[in-house]
Amino acid sequence: MSVVTNTTTIGAIDAPSRRNTELMMMIFAIAISVFAYANVGLAIDGSLPSGMFGYGLGLVLLGGVAHLVVRKFAPYADPLLLPLATLLNGLGLVLIWRLDQSQRLIDRAESAWGKFTPDAPKQLMYSAIGVALLVAVLMILKDHRILQRYTYISMVGALVLLIMPMFFPAVNGAKIWVSLGPFSIQPGEFAKIIIAIFFSGYLMVKRDALALASRRFMGLYLPRGRDLGPILVIWALSILILVFETDLGTSLLFFGLFVIMLYVATERTSWIVFGLLMSAAGAVGVATFEPHVQSRVTAWQDPFACYSTDVSGACEQISNAIMSFGSGGTLGTGWGQGHSDLIGFAANADFILSTVGEELGLAGMMAVLLVYGLIVERGVRTALAARDPFGKLLAIGLSGAFAIQVFVVAGGVMGLIPLTGMTMPFLAAGGSSVIANWALIGILIRISDTARRPAPAPAPSSDAEMTQVVRP
Repeated sequence: MSVVTNTTTIGAIDAPSRRNTELMMMIFAIAISVFAYANVGLAIDGSLPSGMFGYGLGLVLLGGVAHLVVRKFAPYADPLLLPLATLLNGLGLVLIWRLDQSQRLIDRAESAWGKFTPDAPKQLMYSAIGVALLVAVLMILKDHRILQRYTYISMVGALVLLIMPMFFPAVNGAKIWVSLGPFSIQPGEFAKIIIAIFFSGYLMVKRDALALASRRFMGLYLPRGRDLGPILVIWALSILILVFETDLGTSLLFFGLFVIMLYVATERTSWIVFGLLMSAAGAVGVATFEPHVQSRVTAWQDPFACYSTDVSGACEQISNAIMSFGSGGTLGTGWGQGHSDLIGFAANADFILSTVGEELGLAGMMAVLLVYGLIVERGVRTALAARDPFGKLLAIGLSGAFAIQVFVVAGGVMGLIPLTGMTMPFLAAGGSSVIANWALIGILIRISDTARRPAPAPAPSSDAEMTQVVRP
């Protein structure tokens, strides 16, 4: 009698990679952007733009390289993050090129600087650098949990980035730029990612202590006094940034990000209440003595009343932005047929949503905001699916930072809150913004790949062995 032993191996549960879905969505996103580019050219001079082929080829190359890298190095990543970012980046290039064709802006630039330099080619170059950074993140960062080792190094790096602009001249009333020869960067855009890494590592260790409550007051669990230290330090730092750099946007982003992550880590509503009260107190306190912040608050309260007396230009910009939203109506005036260039040089940066609201109308504005909302939703979904607490906190932190930036920019342009000076992610002209946000998308893709990847199969036990008896 011979005995043949057959050991069965239990494989990992198979999960779809959804890369083909991502490819179809990428094609759709690029097609929409190219169609919009052609539409602008036809509306301006009745012919297709001369650079349409180059623009379409550039988008195809950038999107194709990013998709292939994700397919190779993050095969189980979320299939919507990359197409959504590509769509916003592509539409942003179209909006910037459309404003480059404005004769009004060309004349204003020539009268101010003697020459006009279009921003669309530079923005395409910055987009390529951003995609290259996304590729580097996916190829080098094999596991997002490696970032946890650099928790306190991230804190130092973020503080350095936030302090650097203090030593450079103010631009438009705010010290948010660092000039390096012919180039300028906005360190705050990169600091938001590094801050999220620090907060994730710190809160993962301290969340149990921060969740403890010493007493109950008006239905809220009040944290212990010694646990208020971290939030007081962060609040003080955000106020110092606002005072010395008059950078309202970064201060709101910095403090709001910490409060969101603190609430997610501890599940204490009291942290949200304390955060809102402290942010309101700090903003009101600074607005009482800082002229730059005062001018923006005045422009927010009644932009039409201060139109002729404001020297900062904020009232003129906001009033023109509000009128552009109103003239757009429900369906808009059409690509290339608006007058948002009346806003001035900020039309392709802080106020680029005004062009969307005027030329695409309320319907187009809601569609763009929906795309932003989908990116945030996929980031939160990634946080829920992550298997480790650091990944959960990092994903929710990056998604929260992205959401706060969209809110403060859109709210400032629409007159809901005072202007902050930040740029709309992917849409607005600016190298620092588009490069940093591509890196943010890259980290979210890496976390989602780890979260969606099938769990490894357990080691086979003795029960998995089947013995078959073969008789002669």
